[in-house]
Amino acid sequence: MSQPSVILATASYDHTIRFWEAKSGRCYRTLQHPDSQVNRLEITPDKQYIAAAGNPHIRLFEVNSNSTQPVMSYDSHTNNVMAVGFQCDGNWMYSGSEDGTVKIWDLRAPGCQREYESRAAVNTVVLHPNQTELISGDQNGNIRVWDLTANSCSCELVPEVDTAVRSLTVMWDGSLVVAANNHGTCYVWRLLRGTQTMTNFEPLHKLQAHDGYILKCLLSPEYCDPQRYLATASSDHTVKIWNVDGFTLEKTLTGHTKWVWDCVFSVDGAYLITASSDTSARLWSMATGEFIRVYQGHHKATVCCALHDGAEPPQP
Repeated sequence: MSQPSVILATASYDHTIRFWEAKSGRCYRTLQHPDSQVNRLEITPDKQYIAAAGNPHIRLFEVNSNSTQPVMSYDSHTNNVMAVGFQCDGNWMYSGSEDGTVKIWDLRAPGCQREYESRAAVNTVVLHPNQTELISGDQNGNIRVWDLTANSCSCELVPEVDTAVRSLTVMWDGSLVVAANNHGTCYVWRLLRGTQTMTNFEPLHKLQAHDGYILKCLLSPEYCDPQRYLATASSDHTVKIWNVDGFTLEKTLTGHTKWVWDCVFSVDGAYLITASSDTSARLWSMATGEFIRVYQGHHKATVCCALHDGAEPPQP
């Protein structure tokens, strides 16, 4: 099989993962995931594998294969895995779960290498671009920075007491972090480097983005610069695009008919993929705010999507 240059995958409550031709909308591969729903999908930096975060396992599948079996299963969480991601070289994976833990896994070795206790169900985890800090958000409203060098929690924030943090996103250059919650609010902080390596949060903005839940917030990637956007996906069926300069509303993406659970930018920030309870995923033009393609094939809510249309990192 030749490696597709654009890898687009979605997962659904119908217990399948589907791979799509981004341009045509054709589904070319379906993986069964029988033992749980998939909460999150993430593609490795080298485009070789896709991680599916389920309950309570994380399964790693080959992207460029006809095999229906995972190549690896990561098994020490005890509840829904809500977050998964990779270090930039693809050497290790991080995860966050409703079991209250954040874990780090060496992809080349079995078992979990490190574990951090959040003491509440973890909904979201992001890796700081410095590759040495993880930031987690939980059901009780806590945001914690885990310093991987010191192996400890270096910072704790509670933007709104007892309001679940649903999604976190960090600007590609490490300058901003955004937390979105169940009240439709985004909190924005500037990230400042202290005298130590510890990251300091300076409050910058509070954005009332939606009336419903925000299920995903996402800052635009490096190659979108100098434009910088924040996308917020909501239970109100819309995705809103905000200009980071002043947090003014640029566009509202309308077309989904149920909750929008996930979104991901193309590598240049020109397109956005969204996943919705209406069973579809959609491809949107950031220039027009219109949808270009609908990916239809799942039979139940489509709750997560993953896209990798960038170049593979150079091999060492």
